[in-house]
Amino acid sequence: MPAATRPLERLWAGDFGDAYVDRNFDAQRGRREFWRGLLDRIEARSALEVGCNVGGNLAWIAERMGPDRVAGVDVNARALGELRRRIPGIRAELASARRLPAADGEFDLTFTMGVLIHQDPAELPEVMAEIVRCSARYVLCGEYHADRLTEVPYRGLPGALFKQDFGALYARRFPELRLVDEGFLSQPGVWDDITWWLFERGPAGA
Repeated sequence: MPAATRPLERLWAGDFGDAYVDRNFDAQRGRREFWRGLLDRIEARSALEVGCNVGGNLAWIAERMGPDRVAGVDVNARALGELRRRIPGIRAELASARRLPAADGEFDLTFTMGVLIHQDPAELPEVMAEIVRCSARYVLCGEYHADRLTEVPYRGLPGALFKQDFGALYARRFPELRLVDEGFLSQPGVWDDITWWLFERGPAGA
């Protein structure tokens, strides 16, 4: 990681993040139906996941698009090593969500699933702007929802998990995005009460 990492990035890059890898080693189990359904409805041939961990989502996306059209970014080197082992040929890069290693509009779909909740609220606009910058068409976020910004203690740590209305935040900050779909995922051991929003880029105010 670059020298200018933030405290939460250092947390996820180290032993705390390694333990998360262990807990979520089988994360892809049960997620195929969601991704197949979503990809059936949109026109996307490439995808970038920010905070990809070991590929619980990317495994199903790569199955549809091909590993060479899929990329994952994470701050945890162990997670990326496992991702490369599971999906040979995938582009897996160690990088901060604040500085994504991708060109403007490089991917048809850019997304997070349970990652924005672990960003410092003060730095969240920068992260979201990077996700939008790298998208040519679709932006998806799946996160814990709350009507207002709410901090939740996470595994005994303060300042590590924040719920809010991420869909409203995207819509407010990026007028070029149009909400095209949304839903809720709750399945023990697969999805942990995730609210998701899918946006499509378009002219501002469209």
